[in-house]
Amino acid sequence: MFEVLLSEDEKQIRDEIRTFVRDNVDRTLLLKMDSKEKEYPYEFIRDAGKANILGLRFPKDYGGRGLGWVSEMLAIEEIGVLGIALGCAYSLPSIIGEGINKFGTEEQKKTYLAPTIKGELICGEGLTEPRGGSDFFGTNTTAIKNGDSYIINGQKRFVAGGIGADYFLIYAKTDFDAKPHKSLTAFVVERDDGVEVEEEYELMGCRGMGAARIVMSNIEIPPFRIIGNLNEGADVFNAMMVPERLTSAAGPIGMGRAAIEIAARYADKREAFGHSIRRYEGISFKVADCVTELDAARGLVYHAAKVADTGAWCRKEVSQAKVYATEAGFKAVHEAMQILGGIGYTDVYPIERLYRDARLATIWTGSNEVQRMIIQHEVFRSILSQDRSDYRDVELDTPGAHKTEEKVYRESADKYLPE
Repeated sequence: MFEVLLSEDEKQIRDEIRTFVRDNVDRTLLLKMDSKEKEYPYEFIRDAGKANILGLRFPKDYGGRGLGWVSEMLAIEEIGVLGIALGCAYSLPSIIGEGINKFGTEEQKKTYLAPTIKGELICGEGLTEPRGGSDFFGTNTTAIKNGDSYIINGQKRFVAGGIGADYFLIYAKTDFDAKPHKSLTAFVVERDDGVEVEEEYELMGCRGMGAARIVMSNIEIPPFRIIGNLNEGADVFNAMMVPERLTSAAGPIGMGRAAIEIAARYADKREAFGHSIRRYEGISFKVADCVTELDAARGLVYHAAKVADTGAWCRKEVSQAKVYATEAGFKAVHEAMQILGGIGYTDVYPIERLYRDARLATIWTGSNEVQRMIIQHEVFRSILSQDRSDYRDVELDTPGAHKTEEKVYRESADKYLPE
């Protein structure tokens, strides 16, 4: 369906990644990760780096290919066929790299970005803390200036690569008097600086990614490890949320596609009451609905990618893509399991693993509830900025703002009500 929307270069990168997934990823790696025999897919990252398929969007000077967001979405969908863990491992160089590429110094790019794209360094990020998941700017991790250095104390949890990463991009509070959005700074913290793994999580899915809670106790970080400007970590965070959420959107499309392809082949061969079960609308309509929703999800993902390529503010588009695609992907896996019936609930087919993986996509990188909050905020801000100028500066996502929001919406909507 989307062939007509893709350039020849985009089709080529999709086919290249598809070939890599088919020919270069050993099935035993997936099984070992899922059974927890592998703590991190080091060989997958090394092989992807050698194939020059990591960090596709970044400049060639640092090992990337200088491609656009759509190319990266195509790549992530193909990697997503393998499940969420390898999709996460593949995405992290793009996510962490976004912060370093946009805000880092030349030295930082050569020290961290280039070897990450080559697959020589493993990266991770520290966002979530035990006290609050989506309350990112309420972080309790601190970085206090001590001479020319900063002393970091705090902990981060659900860190993919908590076991495995060579370095982390960590956000810490550096201005204790400023508003939350003006109080944080982004730092590169290397594992050898003294990062300790306090707890490795037993996860329902996304296994083999070394998800852990890490603790930093009196870690001394030199000032040249600051990414961007002091107290302007919010800018780095907002930039990183684009690849964070777009990759989270594209991966489940691949998972859903893989599950539906398995289900369709199964339904064609499985017989009941004298016919293959694909002849029954209870089965075939599930396939029709899921494929339609996956195609719709691709449309939203590609649209958000195109907007991101322009450099324009794309918060709404990215959140829309993340919500719709993750839910469409999960539904496709869910319905695929229903089509397979009891055998789909076993490990004979990979459906049950994809089911466990796809469930996470609606939670991480900002839950879908948070994404809906972002979408409504951007919609109201856009609409109300065109109406009464008295209310143009209203922050609709602040506590108590719903009262002002309701008033503004009611007054601006009055002109559309019948006499």
